[in-house]
Amino acid sequence: MTEHSSTPGTSRRVAVVTGGSRGIGRETAERLAADGYAVVVNYAGNEAEADKTVAAVTEAGGEAIAVRADVADETEVAALFDATESTYGGVDVVVHAAGVMALAPLVDLDLDVLDRMHRTNIRGTFVVDQQAARRLRAGGALINFSSSVLALAIPGYSAYAATKGAVEAMTLIVARELRGRDVTVNAVAPGPTATALFLDGKDEETIARMAAQPPLERLGTPRDIAEVVSFLAGPAGRWVNGQVLRANGGIA
Repeated sequence: MTEHSSTPGTSRRVAVVTGGSRGIGRETAERLAADGYAVVVNYAGNEAEADKTVAAVTEAGGEAIAVRADVADETEVAALFDATESTYGGVDVVVHAAGVMALAPLVDLDLDVLDRMHRTNIRGTFVVDQQAARRLRAGGALINFSSSVLALAIPGYSAYAATKGAVEAMTLIVARELRGRDVTVNAVAPGPTATALFLDGKDEETIARMAAQPPLERLGTPRDIAEVVSFLAGPAGRWVNGQVLRANGGIA
């Protein structure tokens, strides 16, 4: 665990962001810190990038620590939540942004790749949501990540879309299972967004074609998505529960 925290045990609201070292996760961590949350930045392996997120938060006057955990490992995820509670006193918001994507037509996809994606995206969501459901305080929020590719049905995305369909199913059911807890559960489903996860392996022509598809005629940015997460995590989003929000510029 890499720690850069000024006042352990603070009474401020606390957010855990999985996959917080890069892309949408990093932008979300910084946005929630700007909203006044103490932020726990979870990362799988890239400690240097996680430390950059923590540094950006602390340099802006916020509080953050970085904690390594494999989201699909229930022992490590429990330790992540333990570290959050011991440092900041509790958990109010969980943003599960960690995920992996491998693309190929269904007929060609290696089944070992399918299993790895299933482990991170489905089992990982299940494990993180279990801990969130057990530990979130009243007034809290759980925010999972799906994808607008479910609506777009793009060839090559069958395995990835299948994992995100599972995430949506879990999200809607957990929202109902937490009846009486005053905890909201939603998913954000970004469209094409300018992150390494999306851009890697695509040529400029493909990127330009996808950027032109939404009526707003651009790719999303991590900040666009972080703003939606901020809304769902905060007081303005309390009446949104058990929903999947497609933040995609109108592409689907």
